[in-house]
Amino acid sequence: MTPEWVTVAILGKPRGNRGEVTAIGLSSHTDRYSALRTVYLFGSGQPAEIERVWEHEGTLIFKFRGVDTISDAEKLRDAEVRIPGAERARVGEDEFYHSDLIGCELRERSSGRRIGAVTGVEEYGGPALLEIDGGRVLVPFVRAICVDIRPDERLILADLPEGLEDLD
Repeated sequence: MTPEWVTVAILGKPRGNRGEVTAIGLSSHTDRYSALRTVYLFGSGQPAEIERVWEHEGTLIFKFRGVDTISDAEKLRDAEVRIPGAERARVGEDEFYHSDLIGCELRERSSGRRIGAVTGVEEYGGPALLEIDGGRVLVPFVRAICVDIRPDERLILADLPEGLEDLD
């Protein structure tokens, strides 16, 4: 199920005096930003044409057409940079967008027992953790545990290690 909108970055403070804006990118593939042309700014509620996107000292910088001053850029602070879900980049086999996993039902593969619904995905530098039922259980999102992933069916089958559900 493709979401209607996908947030790809969140705008921050102005940079320089020509209307450039810093941003927090929400993709690990920063090369994807250079392909963006028209995006939609949620917060300001307007479509925006991108002149250029680049990285400077680890910070993503956006330059939008018609945003040419510090005060213009300041108006964009905290806006979400979104694209229509149908335009998001394809991912490789065995790769998934967080939005594809959220809402999936997690079931035990051997018994079919319902463990819960994926309500979030957390990343801390290791494997991602699936947040089940608002954090009641955190399940490592690795192939050894999440053995059958079917986002189109909103289903993930898992072989949970013994005791995982009992951890606090």
